[in-house]
Amino acid sequence: MAASGQAVGNEAQEICSLDRILEALKLLLSPGASVFQAQAVLLPQPLTTGSGSSSLQVTKHDVLLATLKANLFALEDKFLKDPQWKKLKLLRDQIADKAEWPQNSVDVTWSFTSQTLLLLLCLKETMIRLAANFNPGKPNPRTPEVAPALSPDALSISQQKTVQFVLQFVVTLGICPYLMPGVGVPLRYRTEFGAVVQDVVCLDAAPDATRRLYTSCRTLLNVAQHTSLGSLIFCHHFGDIAAGLCQLGFCPTKSKLLTPAEESCTDVKTQLRSRAPAWLRRLCGQLLSERLMRPNGVQAVVRGILEGAGAGAAGGSDAEAMAADWKKCDLIAKILASCPQQSLSPESYYKDICPQVLDLFHFQDKLTARQFQRVATTTFITLSREHPQLAAKYLLQPVLAPLHRCLNTAEIPESYRVPGTILVTEEELCRCIEDVFKVYVVGNEPLTVLMDSLLPVLGVLFLLYCFTKQSVSHIRSLCQEILLWILGKLERKKAIASLKGFAGLDKAVPSLHSLCQFRVATQGGIMITIKEAISDEDEDEALYQKVCSEQDRVEHLGDLLSLCQECGLAGDFFIFCLKELTHVATENEAELKTKPFSSKSLLELEQHQTLLVEGQEQKLLVLQLMVVLCERMSEQIFTNITQVVDFVAATLQRACASLAHQAESTVESQTLSMSMGLVAVILGGAVQLKSSDFAVLKQLLPLLEKVSNTYPDPVIQELAVDLRITISTHGAFATEAVSMAAQSTLNKKDPEGKTEEPQQSSHERHTDVAHSHLEQQQSHGIAPQTGLQSDAPVTPHGVNEPSTTISEKSGIITTEQLQEVLLSAYDPQIPTRAAALRTLSRWIEQREAKALEMQEKLLKIFLENLEHEDTFVYLSAIQGVALLSDVYPEKILPDLLAQYDSSKDKHTPETRMKVGEILMRIVRALGEFSSSIHLEKGGGAV
Repeated sequence: MAASGQAVGNEAQEICSLDRILEALKLLLSPGASVFQAQAVLLPQPLTTGSGSSSLQVTKHDVLLATLKANLFALEDKFLKDPQWKKLKLLRDQIADKAEWPQNSVDVTWSFTSQTLLLLLCLKETMIRLAANFNPGKPNPRTPEVAPALSPDALSISQQKTVQFVLQFVVTLGICPYLMPGVGVPLRYRTEFGAVVQDVVCLDAAPDATRRLYTSCRTLLNVAQHTSLGSLIFCHHFGDIAAGLCQLGFCPTKSKLLTPAEESCTDVKTQLRSRAPAWLRRLCGQLLSERLMRPNGVQAVVRGILEGAGAGAAGGSDAEAMAADWKKCDLIAKILASCPQQSLSPESYYKDICPQVLDLFHFQDKLTARQFQRVATTTFITLSREHPQLAAKYLLQPVLAPLHRCLNTAEIPESYRVPGTILVTEEELCRCIEDVFKVYVVGNEPLTVLMDSLLPVLGVLFLLYCFTKQSVSHIRSLCQEILLWILGKLERKKAIASLKGFAGLDKAVPSLHSLCQFRVATQGGIMITIKEAISDEDEDEALYQKVCSEQDRVEHLGDLLSLCQECGLAGDFFIFCLKELTHVATENEAELKTKPFSSKSLLELEQHQTLLVEGQEQKLLVLQLMVVLCERMSEQIFTNITQVVDFVAATLQRACASLAHQAESTVESQTLSMSMGLVAVILGGAVQLKSSDFAVLKQLLPLLEKVSNTYPDPVIQELAVDLRITISTHGAFATEAVSMAAQSTLNKKDPEGKTEEPQQSSHERHTDVAHSHLEQQQSHGIAPQTGLQSDAPVTPHGVNEPSTTISEKSGIITTEQLQEVLLSAYDPQIPTRAAALRTLSRWIEQREAKALEMQEKLLKIFLENLEHEDTFVYLSAIQGVALLSDVYPEKILPDLLAQYDSSKDKHTPETRMKVGEILMRIVRALGEFSSSIHLEKGGGAV
């Protein structure tokens, strides 16, 4: 007996073949005669209902049970009759003797599972022995290209598929049927085969369900200790094994499984909607919290929850589908934003995880980055909503730190004040802008803490936007979107205040530090450095660069505001600038005069002069802003009645202020007529008015009354009185003057270009002139259109539409008026000079006889003003010369050619360029007629 026992032990120690074990596993899954029936059962099919399906289900149950019994019988028959299976039988028996679970049961599903687990243990033991006895030998240095010998415990691809198939059977038969409702995915809703398995499992037979679940989980964990087998197990079945372990370790003992009969009585929809048990929710929360608080815990939790949806290390084919499923990402964000009970305090928790949340923004993998960025953005929003102070401290401050570092309100350390020192690197600035875009624009949640945190750095952000306009930069669009988003979400007063800071009108708004500057980095990005010291020789160049940058800043602000017209911000800012322009236009010259030198100290005098210079700079800046806004804005700048009323009110206030300062001019009179005509258009039916609109219009009543009492023109006085009556009566009573003013403002030519010529009253002539002036302003960039236009003018009953030809307007001006305008064309004040040039141009266009008699003098005035540096002045001069050449081309064109030739030696290249621009305009306007004009020059015809 002793010798026999020793022989058996020696045979058991002999290494079994991997192929034999895999053949045994295949035999369990492919029983021969019943294989076709088993495969039919295994195919996933949709669930069906009815009596027919019930009988079919019973047949499938019988086929499955018969197949499992046949598999077990065939395996045992091989062990008993085939001598080549002796080693495997000895190894299986040896492992079975050491096993601590009952291997036989009345329930054939458990007997089948038990034998499969034994064969998996045999496979693991054999692979360990083969690897232990493997000696690959030393590689041959003469043939280094030869691949090293393969370890004998390595599984081929087909063998791996067999093992995966076996593991699927073990999990389906040994774990899933014994999970409680709400723990894991119900087996019957995975595949049709799973529903059959759930029904054939006998929970009343020994061993009990808990023992079976424990045996299956523990055995699979034992098999998973081998690296190759462990990867096959955990890659596909980790969730089910983890669910089984959680139930075994933490489920209350009083809970019990549902029997098949109880499950059949449970509504399908109710089971699909069943929540996880309370103990499982508490356990998962605790485990997630513990993992979160470890190093790189945020990334681990995010990857774990998104596993299988493309967020793993290798991505996945369904990553794009998951990218659209934001609910899962939002759920993760809520988990991250919730402080766990294990944490010492909320602040310590957020201090640990917030830097990790920021890191989620910077993943390079596109499939992973989309989901991680969504999680990070939603976490930002959730934390800012629930804990604004902590969010500002640990999320927003780190994101905006590069911009805060270079603010004029920040204290730059002495060690950083060395010229050329990099204050913000290219990578820091780029990452900052990208993160701000993701949090604010993509998140699109105008929370108070988010708005307040971005507000101080808007000035730097706008200057960065201006700098990106100088060359190609990928962050230009990001800066623009951020600025448009914040300006649209801010309260209107704060938005206007920010725009004032952008334009340089409000020095209190934080901006870039005076020592800092933007520079192009070596990699093509942008960095912030300390400025180089300016020498005395470079002061002029520095001043020139400063003026150019300020002008560019206003231009870029106009471009930005042109994108803000729909929300009404552009209209509100235009009205603000118009009100500021009123102060500029009516300022008393006495304010510019200083007190006698003896009454002030040198310091006081210097301070006073500095204030005066700054004030003049502000006024010039307002004028420049108005010019840019008029050029950039479209006819849709005003989006509601309130803005139109504010525009008219600003115009009326300017007219009243001009009267108070005795500064009435033609431009003011025509602008006033235009604005009052606009009110008449609104009241005339061009816009459908509501009762609330009349409440807004009533704001004009005090100003209209003041105009009617103080303005010297009787026509405007009468119109102001009539407008007050119409507004007060909510349009119930409208005088003929209001209707005619509306018609004149909306006057249009017929399709053939002809106009009617009825007899005009003085009021008609006045409003028609105002309309003509308005059209010129709109076409040449003086004032934007209101957008409140009608396709057809409103014509009340019994009133004809007045219109005149240009030639009939001759003789309106007097000699005194002409002389006054000619003198104003040399006025040192830029607005006065430009207005005079525009007035002369309008008179030429209207063929005013008194003006046309002085064509040579007018040409001289226009040409002299071409040399002026101000854009508004020389553009007005160009317009005047072009209009004068339309009237007398055969006289003006030769003089211009002579001027163009002489400017080469006598004038600057800029003046020569301006004259050339005039010639181009004339040639385009004249067309073929220009070729018929022969100009005598140097004995030849040009």
